[in-house]
Amino acid sequence: MSRGKAPERVLIVDGYNVLNARRHITGAQQLADARDALIREMQDYAGYSGQRIVLVFDAWQGDRTTRSHEHYGSVEVVFTQKGEIADHYIERLCDEYADKIEYRQMEVRVATSDALEQTIILGRGATRISSRELLREMGEVRGLGGKPAAPKPVKRFTIEDRISPNLLSQMRAMAKKEE
Repeated sequence: MSRGKAPERVLIVDGYNVLNARRHITGAQQLADARDALIREMQDYAGYSGQRIVLVFDAWQGDRTTRSHEHYGSVEVVFTQKGEIADHYIERLCDEYADKIEYRQMEVRVATSDALEQTIILGRGATRISSRELLREMGEVRGLGGKPAAPKPVKRFTIEDRISPNLLSQMRAMAKKEE
């Protein structure tokens, strides 16, 4: 990444996990309506947060034979195929982004309250936010009248950050000799 260029910001959301955090959905029709409302809210949130959002709904027990991708501006809505859970799709997506995350070309946050999933995505270089934290963050931005909140920087530590400048210059000199 060239110096000064801001990394692409991506938020991956486990859709049903976020809907479950609201705890007021009781029937299939209410679920479909809540899903549509969440898609609209994510469109608004993407607009004022300046990040790309991937909203994942799983069809683990559904009848979808293929995965589908729908685009709504900066929001991509993914419906997984039968037998595929959202967690597995999210993990694969984080794997695809791993190099860009490592080289600070991309900042990836995953919104889920699944503790195991949080641990897995942290191991892949992404950061986590719980479903409730995401809902609160969306509410705060909405309370600001749609004005973007100041982005919260993600502090990442590399080996370079942890060793002395003298040792770092010696290592770079050694590397140049090997070239």
